[in-house]
This record gives sequence, C-alpha cells and structure tokens, in this order.
Amino acid sequence: MAEQNTAPLLENTHVKELLAIIRENNAPSMQDFLAVLGQIGAMERQLDAAVRELAAMRRELNEAREQAHPVKTALKIAVETLDKNVAALRERLDAVKQRVIEGCKNAVAAFREKGISALDNIARFFKVRPVLESMRDDLNKSIRFSDATISNIELVSTEYHEAGRHIKNMVRTMAGKEAIQDAKAVGKLAEALKAPFHANRACLSAVKKSVETTLSRLAVLKQSAERKPSIRKTMQTLNEQIAQGKKDAPTAERPRPSHAER
Repeated sequence: MAEQNTAPLLENTHVKELLAIIRENNAPSMQDFLAVLGQIGAMERQLDAAVRELAAMRRELNEAREQAHPVKTALKIAVETLDKNVAALRERLDAVKQRVIEGCKNAVAAFREKGISALDNIARFFKVRPVLESMRDDLNKSIRFSDATISNIELVSTEYHEAGRHIKNMVRTMAGKEAIQDAKAVGKLAEALKAPFHANRACLSAVKKSVETTLSRLAVLKQSAERKPSIRKTMQTLNEQIAQGKKDAPTAERPRPSHAER
C-alpha cells in the first residue's frame, strides 16, 4: 500500500501559493475552489471516523462472551472486508489529493507564464473527476455490503435462536411440558454488533455525499469558465471587430478641384 498523504491540503505549499494568487487577483473561482478543498478535507475526517468504527467492531467481537456464536464468526469476515474497502478508499483519496497538488503547481506555472487569464478555467488543472467517480462506485458497493451485513446479522441471530427454541421444545416435550411458541427476538450480541455497523454505514454515506458535492463543485467551476470568455479572447474579439469596422467603412471621394483652383 502506498504511503498515505496525511497532511491537510490547505497546509500544502503549492495549494497555498495558488490560493494567494487567486485572492490577490480577486478571481471569481475562489469560493468554488475553496469549497472543493473543504470537501476533500471532510472526506478525510469521515474516512477516519469509519476507521474508528471498524476498530470498535473489532473490540466488540473480541469482547463478546459467546465465542462460538455464528453471528460473531460471520462478522469477523465482514469486518475484514470493510477494512479492505476503507483502505482502498483511503488510497483513492490520497490520489485525489496528489492530483490537486499537481494541479496547483501547474496552475501557478501557467499564471507565471501567461498571467491571470491562464486561470480562467482553473478546473482543467485538476484531473480528479475519474478518481472521485471511482470512489463513488466503491462507496456504493461498501454501503450495499454494510446493509447486507446488518440484514445477515438479524437473519443469523433469528435462525440461531429459532434452532435453540426447537431444541428446548424437544426437551420440554420429553419432560411433558408445553412447547415455547414465541420466537426469541434478535439477541443482545447481535444488537450490540449491529450498532457499529450502522455507524460505519453512516460514515460511508457521509463520504459519498462529500464526493458528490465535490463533483458538483468541479462542474460549477467548469461551467463558469465556459460561460466567461478569457480577457485575452475578449480583447482579441474586440480588436478583430475594430479592424473589420475600419475595413468595411466607406471612404469619402475627394472632390474634384474647381476651375479656380487649376
């Protein structure tokens, strides 16, 4: 696994340099760009929370008294799967951060070469959309997996207690006692283990929302650039119009000299 880029983006030298340029030139993309950076920071915090919830699941499993409980066995496998999913999401997020940093470096270089007009379409410097879309797909899979796991906890627990009820009824029947009719509700172990899974699912859903918000902000940046022509293009268009106007303007004929002037 690649080394994690743990430093916040707003503390990166290249990011701070581009932000300073945008501020100094009062660029209209400032708010949307800051929003993108803020959402990436939110993703980091949400994934950290998901990691903490996975740690809580492992503690619950290790501390559970019912060592041979089928729910516990199934959940150990589920936690391992979620661990791998969250680690993969973290790697994708690190790739997003690295692309943002590279984009900031390239944007600053373009500004130094061509001036502020080079930042009219600032979104083109950040090649993060494909990675974010992959993250969104991975998150959808992890959320569906969490939902299925929660359902399986309830199903396995119910079947476990139903089997226990049948065994008890066999003993009661042989003893001449009336059979137990009501099935026992989901057990305490299952309820305890469902809680961190619900919390982990909430964390993953929050990450997904941040990914979708970031994609929307990037789209706004791109659309703003498409609506607003660059200063260079505007000046070029005006110059062409002026030149065309001069070319098309009618030229007045010089009057013929009079007899007196000859």
